[in-house]
Amino acid sequence: MIFGAWLPGLIVLFATATGMIIFLIPERARGPRTLLNLAGAGGTLLLVLAMLWGVLDEESYETRLRLLPDVDLVLRATALSVLFAVLSATLWFLTTLYAVGYLEESPNRRRFFGFFGLCVSATLGVALAGNMLTFLIFYEVLTLSTYPLVVHRGTKAAMRAGRIYLIYAMSGGAVLMLGLVWLRVLVGPVELTDANSLLAVRDSHETALVVIFFLLIGGLGVKAALLPLHGWLPQAMVAPAPVSALLHAVAVVKSGAYGIVRVVFDAYGVDFAHDLGVLTPLAVLAGATIVYGSVRALYQDDLKRRLAYSTVSQVSYITLGVAIVGPIAAIGGIVHLVHQGLMKITLFFCAGNLAETLGIHKVSEMNGVGRRMPWTMAAFTIGALGMIGVPPVAGFVSKWYLGAGSLQAGEPWVLVVLAGSSLLNAAYFLPVLHAAWFKQPQGAWPAERSYGRLETQWLLLLPPLVTALLSLLIGLFANLPFSPLSWARLITFREFYS
Repeated sequence: MIFGAWLPGLIVLFATATGMIIFLIPERARGPRTLLNLAGAGGTLLLVLAMLWGVLDEESYETRLRLLPDVDLVLRATALSVLFAVLSATLWFLTTLYAVGYLEESPNRRRFFGFFGLCVSATLGVALAGNMLTFLIFYEVLTLSTYPLVVHRGTKAAMRAGRIYLIYAMSGGAVLMLGLVWLRVLVGPVELTDANSLLAVRDSHETALVVIFFLLIGGLGVKAALLPLHGWLPQAMVAPAPVSALLHAVAVVKSGAYGIVRVVFDAYGVDFAHDLGVLTPLAVLAGATIVYGSVRALYQDDLKRRLAYSTVSQVSYITLGVAIVGPIAAIGGIVHLVHQGLMKITLFFCAGNLAETLGIHKVSEMNGVGRRMPWTMAAFTIGALGMIGVPPVAGFVSKWYLGAGSLQAGEPWVLVVLAGSSLLNAAYFLPVLHAAWFKQPQGAWPAERSYGRLETQWLLLLPPLVTALLSLLIGLFANLPFSPLSWARLITFREFYS
């Protein structure tokens, strides 16, 4: 049907149009800009939910535009792409609310929200990409649209972080493009629906396919913050809190991890990649990144840098889950796309609240802050416990499936990685919670602002409360129909048994 043919493209176009129109709104026109921001984010979310409903009814959605002979731009809705698109659209809406409050008195709001909209439209393009060329196009647009957000403050530190980010991201994009061009020369256009196209050239080009796989992973591993390609991420923490939340929870980092899932599942196929022998090295690299990120987080006094190294560790659970050959581990990796996004955006929202309300930027400044900002720290506590893997928060579900999947696949070393990581998670999160709730404040807060009876501005408080509640509810009710876990099971069943 016509609507089905154009809905994926309409979603990306709607988000893009929101960002482009914002550039045209005068800087002082705060009300119209806020209204357009919320209307754009809300409208995109409704369109994505409509597509989700259609996919549940087994409707087909594909937008295909011919760019050149034998070169198509393809946007397609699958169970996996819709999962990531729903996450992106939901967190965009909540982050928009947060950003409106966070940047209320800041300069250059028009520029910020314009690129903010373009960033999310690129993320939705990545989510819905139906072939590798389309994925590459939106993946690179994502790099270009997030750079102005990283350097938004214009300080020397921000400009340096932006240069580092751009060098890493553009280098990764070049490596990814090299792998895609090579793959296209061997097999032609690579549709992200069926990996059987690679089987025809296996006997004659097996070594080339192995090299191409690692080129693709190397290009995607920059944004996914795989060791040793993670160096840009802690530097980018000079960006405003809404940008940090977006980078870590859904846009840049998650797009890299999602790209790795698409390469393993849809470009190569799990069985074919396993036969080539490329998944075990990928799993070992993910395991090493998990431990490394957790160890580095231990030594960070800056709160956002501690959370950044936590992201380095946590996002690699997704890669680990798909690199272990087995459906249970794959479920754990895929569902962690959603679980990590909700928990990590909660933590960054809360870190932004502490910075904006009390001037707190360091862990060593957090003594007694739970008494001053109880709702913010309650949300932070839920997010932190979820990262550790404490039930019933969503993070426990991810780690349970990863652990069970490692035993199913005969990879018991993964249990050691998961246990070690959870202990390290506890070592760098529990002291923060203890200081916030049980220690006495050390004196006046670094830069306190008053909001009357509220602990902080309501636009800053509502989003982390919502995401913290969602992190708790999807853990408590993980087995309900249409939960992220049920959706991950559907994706995995189709991958392994269809």
